[in-house]
Amino acid sequence: MSAAGKKAIGAPVYGVVEWISATCRLATDRNDFRRNLLVNLGLFAAGVWVARNLSDFDLMSPQPIT
Repeated sequence: MSAAGKKAIGAPVYGVVEWISATCRLATDRNDFRRNLLVNLGLFAAGVWVARNLSDFDLMSPQPIT
């Protein structure tokens, strides 16, 4: 049986911890070009999304009185 099959049978309590550790390993692996490319594209897309959504705010406009 493969390692992935054994993990699926185990208790799901460690699922979140394993997911976080796998994500950290994915983001910090310096030798895997495809993973680094995927992480960099994801961070770039997140940055573009934030920049586009935050650009709608006009900080110099008068604010409503509450």
